[in-house]
Amino acid sequence: MIQAPPESVSIDPPTFDPYDYAFHEDPYPTYRRLREEAPLYYNPDLNFWALSRHADVVAGFRDNARLSSANGVSLDPAAYGRNAHKVMSFLAMDDPRHMRMRQLVSKGFTPRRVAELQERTLELTLGHLEPALAGGELDWITDFAARLPMDVISELMGVPEADRAEIRRLADLVVHRDEGVLDVPVSAMEASLHLVGYYADMIAERRKSPTADLTSALLDAEIDGDRLDDDEIIGFMFLMVVAGNETTTKLLGNALYWGAKNKSEVSQVLSDPERAPEWVEETLRYDTSSQLVARTAAADIDLHGATIRSGDKVLLLIGSANRDSEVFDDADEFRLGRDTAGKLASFGAGVHFCLGAHLARLEADIALEQFARRVADYEIDFDRTERVHSTNVRGFAALPMKVTERHA
Repeated sequence: MIQAPPESVSIDPPTFDPYDYAFHEDPYPTYRRLREEAPLYYNPDLNFWALSRHADVVAGFRDNARLSSANGVSLDPAAYGRNAHKVMSFLAMDDPRHMRMRQLVSKGFTPRRVAELQERTLELTLGHLEPALAGGELDWITDFAARLPMDVISELMGVPEADRAEIRRLADLVVHRDEGVLDVPVSAMEASLHLVGYYADMIAERRKSPTADLTSALLDAEIDGDRLDDDEIIGFMFLMVVAGNETTTKLLGNALYWGAKNKSEVSQVLSDPERAPEWVEETLRYDTSSQLVARTAAADIDLHGATIRSGDKVLLLIGSANRDSEVFDDADEFRLGRDTAGKLASFGAGVHFCLGAHLARLEADIALEQFARRVADYEIDFDRTERVHSTNVRGFAALPMKVTERHA
């Protein structure tokens, strides 16, 4: 007699739709099935391939010859194509154009400039954190995590404090997707235009009256007579405020969420706040803000018994790579103190390795250390959390919580 398979075994092939709200709630079972059953997955409805294993994702990042970034990194059709660089800057470029832009930007966005932000980042952190914690109840996103990264980036670029709340609101609109919407919505397009206009005005002001901020430094950046034009500077500023700001906000939210779900782990940081970087690194691995990026095949690629044709869209599933048990022991456990050096896919690899990785870590390390210095314990109201729904950014729009403040 033929026995039916046990209920835990699925006989249907895995399906992966990055727009599906149910998938957003917990993508990791889907990722596991993709790694095990369909390491090169094809979605015929949305016409993309997806790579889910750590080795393939990292190799995809490094293979910038066969996997092009020139059409951008978004799955959304309206954000994909030859104009993607206008809002995604050098993320949507290939060498040599990418390298030229990155080198010029690096003239202004230097490690020294980031390091000099450390003291100011601490001031901004405390300026938001102490009032937020004072009442014992707060929304971690609204009251803190959405404010700090925007303030740090605005400080870097020279955006006045009075304008920062509106810039933050526009940045939120750029990434949010309503259920069933499979492209960039009108609200996101309008927000993008407002941001571009705002930064164009800022650049015009700096040309007349230079200051000590990054915007002026980008105007001054020069290599052998080559300079950035206004559109290139606007593209980089847009990238910073959307990609740099949003991903760090989500990192801070994901850290608190998974810390509340894994109290035995996070209690180690609450007892020893200097271990905050371990909390940051495990969050970057376990539930990273940037879940996927798109590439375009520049040649036919044979892999896992199938052929990706030149011109096809390919997704690199960062969130899946970071949960690959071939690379990380007990990959589905949130565990502080792992040795993840050189293994995280969260910031990419190769020539497109994230230029803002150091800044994101600096902000998160300071924020979580200062949180741990002031909080003995905290509880999240899981029933009232709200997710951001996006194809590539994973995190929360609302994270209500109660804190027990530490008493000296």
